[in-house]
Amino acid sequence: MPTWKVTLEYDGTRYRGWQTQKNTERTVQGVLLRAAREVLGEDASIGGAGRTDAGVHAIAQVAHLRARKDLREGEIAWQLNSKLPPDVNVLAVEKAAPRFHARHDAKSRTYLYRFSRRRTAFGKPYVWWVKDRLDRAAMGRAAKLFEGRHDFVSFCENPEGQESTIVVVEKCEVREESEELQFRITASHFLWKMVRRLAGTLVEVGRGKLDAAGVEKLLSQKSDAPAKWTAPPSGLFLENVRY
Repeated sequence: MPTWKVTLEYDGTRYRGWQTQKNTERTVQGVLLRAAREVLGEDASIGGAGRTDAGVHAIAQVAHLRARKDLREGEIAWQLNSKLPPDVNVLAVEKAAPRFHARHDAKSRTYLYRFSRRRTAFGKPYVWWVKDRLDRAAMGRAAKLFEGRHDFVSFCENPEGQESTIVVVEKCEVREESEELQFRITASHFLWKMVRRLAGTLVEVGRGKLDAAGVEKLLSQKSDAPAKWTAPPSGLFLENVRY
């Protein structure tokens, strides 16, 4: 059975996340499955590298596509895009090993969170406008505390449903880009709502309401506080998946 590696971008505003669910509204995986069915004339198997939540975007999501029918990579990409809605776009399709799995084979994932420092007429669906003055340097120092192997139970929705809440964070930083602050994190994998809760925690640091000791305490002791600080999905992007 042919297998392809599909790289795609999408605006998650109108979707209930990546993964198809029973009796739910539209999902990115769902519209991609429908497009593949129309192109290939058969049901296909599609799985993504990251299960982005409702309203979360992707700059370079990766999926595996399996079907019996064999087509050229360029033909599949063109035909899928002709069937997909305008807010989902296939960037590339390449032949993959038969057992390639977008999620299980991924070595790391990088997420980007964008904070706007001003009210914007055009970027509202893609940033979180934080009206308070934020201390970028303090946020950057706090972000570095997340690097390494930690128990992120305080930053996970429904931790009881996880096999483990231990995550290895390779890199974590906050940079200033024009009128934005950009929080970028690379890790082996991510827990449900983990990045949005980390982003919200960094905003508390930037506002001066939480210090480094408070961040370290969240990593060493379970707390419900990050749930209250969960950042909105609008500013979050799955930026890159490494294999």
